[in-house]
Amino acid sequence: MTTEPSLPVDGLRAACHRLINRHLFQHTILALIVINAISLGLETVPAIMASYGAPILLLDRCILAVFVIEILLRLYVYRLQFFRDPWSLFDFSVVAIALIPASGTFSVLRALRVLRVLRILTIVPSMRRVVGALLASIPGLASIALVLLLIYYVFAVIATNLFGNAFPEWFGGIGASLYTLFQIMTLESWSMGISRPVMETYPYAWAFFIPFILIATFTMLNLFIAIIVNAMQRFTESETKATLGAVDQARVHIEADIQGEMKALRAEIGELKQLLQDQHNLRQIDS
Repeated sequence: MTTEPSLPVDGLRAACHRLINRHLFQHTILALIVINAISLGLETVPAIMASYGAPILLLDRCILAVFVIEILLRLYVYRLQFFRDPWSLFDFSVVAIALIPASGTFSVLRALRVLRVLRILTIVPSMRRVVGALLASIPGLASIALVLLLIYYVFAVIATNLFGNAFPEWFGGIGASLYTLFQIMTLESWSMGISRPVMETYPYAWAFFIPFILIATFTMLNLFIAIIVNAMQRFTESETKATLGAVDQARVHIEADIQGEMKALRAEIGELKQLLQDQHNLRQIDS
C-alpha cells in the first residue's frame, strides 16, 4: 500500500495488518498467482482438461477463495484508505471479475479471469516501477501519437492520390492507405512486397517510401522510446529521493533522541558528582 491510516497497536485489526505485510504472506500470494496462471493456461488444452479438468477447476476455485480472503483482510485493515490506492483498486477489480458468473450475458468474463495474473504487477516492486513509469509517460506519448497520426494522414492522402489507380488493393482509399503505411512502418515485407512492385509502375516511388520510413519508423518511434525511458528515469529518481528523504528524516529523529539521551546522561552525571561532593563534605565535617 502506498499510504496507510493510523492503525491500533494491538487487537485483531493490528494482527491482520501484521499478517498481510509479512514477507511470507506476500510471497505465498505471489506463488498462488503463478500457480493460477499455469492452471488457467492448462484450461486451454482440451486433452489435459479431459483427463484432469475437475482437479484444475477445483484448484482455480481454491486459489480464488484465497484471493477473496486476502482482499477482505485488506479491506478490514485499511477500510476507506483501501479505495484510495490505485493498486488496491486494481486487485479488487480483477478478483471481483472472477466472482461474476461466467454464463449468459457475462460469458465473455470467463476469458477475463486471466487478468488475475496481472496481480503480479502489484506485488513485485520492480514491475510496479515500470508500470508507474509507463503511466507517467502517457501525456508525452499522446502528443507524439497525435503528431504521428497527422504524418500518417498526410502521407496516406498523398499515397492515395499517387498510387490509388494502379494499386487499389493497397492505396485505393484513405483506410487502405493507412493500413498499408502501417505495414511499411513495421518494415514487414515493405520492400519486396510493396515498394518494389509500386516502383515497377512508378520508378520514383522510392522518393515517397524512404522519407516516410525515416520519419515514421526511425524518428517517431524512437521518440516514443525516449519518452518512456525519460519517464522511467524520473520515476526512479523520485522514488530514490523519497527513500532518501525518509532515511534523512529517520536519521534526524535518531540524532535528536541521542542528543536527548546525552543531555539526560550529563544531568545524571552532574547529580552524581554533586552527591559525591556532598558525601565528601559530610565526611570532612564528621572528622
